[in-house]
Amino acid sequence: MSINVPDESSEAPARSSRAHPAWYAAILLALAACVYFAFATQRLHQTTAQLQQALKAESARADQNATAAAETRQRLEELSEETHKSLAAALDQARSEAHRSSARVASTLGVRLEAERQQQQQVAGQLADLKDAASTTNSKLDQVSGDVTTVKADVASTQSKLDATGSDLKRVMGDMGVMSGLVATNSSGLAELRALGERNYFEFTIRKSAGPAKVGDIGIALRKTDPKRNRFTISVNADDKVVEKRDRTINEPVQFYVARNRQPYEIVVNEVRKDEVIGYLATPKVNVARR
Repeated sequence: MSINVPDESSEAPARSSRAHPAWYAAILLALAACVYFAFATQRLHQTTAQLQQALKAESARADQNATAAAETRQRLEELSEETHKSLAAALDQARSEAHRSSARVASTLGVRLEAERQQQQQVAGQLADLKDAASTTNSKLDQVSGDVTTVKADVASTQSKLDATGSDLKRVMGDMGVMSGLVATNSSGLAELRALGERNYFEFTIRKSAGPAKVGDIGIALRKTDPKRNRFTISVNADDKVVEKRDRTINEPVQFYVARNRQPYEIVVNEVRKDEVIGYLATPKVNVARR
């Protein structure tokens, strides 16, 4: 029995033809792998470079932040030191001002207390003076009351005398609103007034051209006359003061006060002529100073 042995030389070409495509595929795969790895390596290098750049930038920013933080910390320390100094200076100034204010208040209070004490003493003295004045006033009121009684009696006596003589003397209101003494309108009436003896009487005839005239203890100057209307204007010099009495009428008491009298002086003009007046001055008998 025979056994057929295959011929190896006939199978070798067949295997060789089947092996070529596998090798080509392997080579292509190897080339593709190389290309992939090359691209991957390049991408890795790029990524690594980007990461390094990012790390460098981050490191730079960190350094900048650290520097800024250090500067900020230093500035805060400086501000804290300045604040402490300012607070200390303000506290010192406040203490000094408080001391000065306390001293001023104490001084002012002392002055006020002293002023109030002096004022109290002054008020006490014034009260004592008022008591004395009240006592003096009461005594003077009693005296005045007696004087009024005397005056009333004198008036009654004068009225009786006037009734007996049938005179036309009368009391009228003066130009200062004060009730005058008896007013005479002619020489006979003036003679009656002198006989009553209540006041001093000085007759005068004053001319405008003659200038001021001395009548009693005063001076009288004629300024203007209006015979048709029986009016005149004079100036009176008394106590070194000149007072003008304008547009007065005849038989009207022209009144004014002098320093040493409580009763007014009275000028009565009985006749008005051209640039001339005729009349009299009546002054109190007793000089009683006004208060």
